[in-house]
Amino acid sequence: MLNENIKVAIIGAGVAGASTAITLGKLGMNVTLFEKESSLVSGPPFCHLHAGGNLYREISDKQCVTLLKQSINFLRFYPFIIDYRPTVIALPLNDKSTPKALLPRLNLLVDEYKKLIQKDAQNKVLGESTDYYKCYDRAELVALQTKDYATSPNISDEWMISVAKNIDLNKIQFPLILVQEYGLNLFRLASGTMLILKKLDSVSIRTETSVTAIKREKEQFNLTFKSKDNIAQGTFDYIINATGFRTGQIDDMLDAPCKRMVEFKAAYVSKCDNYENIFFPEIIFHGERGTPEGMGQFTPYPNGYVQLHGMTTDITLYKDGLVANSSHSCQPQLSQNFVEKIEKSWEQEETRKRTHLAIQHLSKFIPNFSTAKVASKPLFGAQQIPGDDPTLRVAEVSFPSLNYARCEIVKVSSVIDMVESIIKKLITLEYLSSSAIDKVKSIHLENILLEEEIDVYARELAITRNYPSSLAERIITKSVN
Repeated sequence: MLNENIKVAIIGAGVAGASTAITLGKLGMNVTLFEKESSLVSGPPFCHLHAGGNLYREISDKQCVTLLKQSINFLRFYPFIIDYRPTVIALPLNDKSTPKALLPRLNLLVDEYKKLIQKDAQNKVLGESTDYYKCYDRAELVALQTKDYATSPNISDEWMISVAKNIDLNKIQFPLILVQEYGLNLFRLASGTMLILKKLDSVSIRTETSVTAIKREKEQFNLTFKSKDNIAQGTFDYIINATGFRTGQIDDMLDAPCKRMVEFKAAYVSKCDNYENIFFPEIIFHGERGTPEGMGQFTPYPNGYVQLHGMTTDITLYKDGLVANSSHSCQPQLSQNFVEKIEKSWEQEETRKRTHLAIQHLSKFIPNFSTAKVASKPLFGAQQIPGDDPTLRVAEVSFPSLNYARCEIVKVSSVIDMVESIIKKLITLEYLSSSAIDKVKSIHLENILLEEEIDVYARELAITRNYPSSLAERIITKSVN
C-alpha cells in the first residue's frame, strides 16, 4: 500500500528532478518540486542519446554496455524527445588510433543489444541489432557523392550522402562508421516534463523558488524556501537532492559526506545557410581531449542550425573549468566568471570568439562549413561528476543519510536507473508498496501528451531562453538499414 501521508521534497527540476517527480507523481506520492529557474530542465545542454558511449573511447567497455542499456530505458520512457538521426564516427588522419580499433567494442554492443531485444521485444528502439552500425569505405563514399540529397532520409546510405558530399575525404581514415545513436531534444524534454507534471494532481511545482535552509527534525526535515520576495517553510519526510552542479550546497545543509567534481562546459550554436535544406547525421571527429586536436562534434538541427562541441580549452572546455570540493564544503567552487555565465549572461565577444573557433575546428574536416555564423548565445552549464574520476560517464544516485537521496547522473540517459534505485529505497522504507517497480515499467508518457502541445511549448521555451526555435524542432525521419 502507498503511504499517502509521506511528503517528498525534490530540490531541482532538471532531467533528474523532473523525471523523479513524474514517476513518483504517477505512483500517487505527495511531491513538491522546487526549481530555481522559471521553467524545467534548464541546466547543462545535452543532444545525444549515448546508446553505447561511442563518443568516449577512453571509458571502459562496462560503462559502454551500461550506457546502452540506460539509453534504451530512457528512450522508452521519453519517446517524444528523440531526434531520429544517426551518428557518424570519423577518425582524422593524425589520430593515434584507427577505425578498426573501434570494431571490437561495436561488436560487443551489437551482441548486448541483441540480448536486450531477446529479453524484451520493446527494447528494439535502435532498429535491428544487425543494423546497429555500418562501415563505409572511401569507394562507397565517392559513389554516394553522385547521389542527390535525400529529402527525407530513411536508410543509412541516404543519411551518408550529405557526409560524402561535404567532408574532406583526404583528411580522414577509413572506414567511417555510422551508428544508430540518436539525438535528444533538450527543449522538447523541458516542454514535455512540465506539461506532464501539470497534469499530476499529487505534484506541486514551485518554480522560481530556492531552498535556503534545511533542518533535520528527528526523522523529518524542515525546509525554508524563498520565492521572489516571499519566504516560507514546510515539513517533509524525504528529500531528493537533484540540484546538479549545486548538489554540494544541499549536502552542506545536511552535513552529508561527499566527494565530487564540477566541470563547466559550453556548446555553440551556429547557422550555415548552405545547409538549410540538407539532412545531416551527427558527425563525431575523434581527437585527444584537451589538446588542439580535441574531439569535434557536429550536431545538426533543421533550417541550417548546428550545435558545436570542440573538446579543446579554447572551445568547449575551460582551463579552470574542472574543480573539486574541499574539506570545508561539499560544493566545488567555480570561479566567478563561470558563475556569472550561469546566473547572468555571456559577454558577446566571448560568444563570438568561441563560436568562430568551434566553426574553424569543424571546418578542418567540413570545408564549406566555414561560412557558418554565430546564431545565438552558447548552450552551457556545469556538470557534476561524483568521485574523483573526470572520465566517469555512468553514475546514478547515492543515499548518504537517512531519508535522503542524492542524484548523481552524469549523462541524462542514466536517469531511469536513478529513478528505479530511489523507488527501491522508498519500498524498503515502506513508503511505497513492492509493486511500485512493476508500475514504473508500465508508465507510457507518449499516451499523456499531444504532439502539438509539446511542439508549441518547446518552441516557446527556446525563444524565451533566447535560442532559435529550430533547436526545438523535432527530426522525425528514422534511420533503418
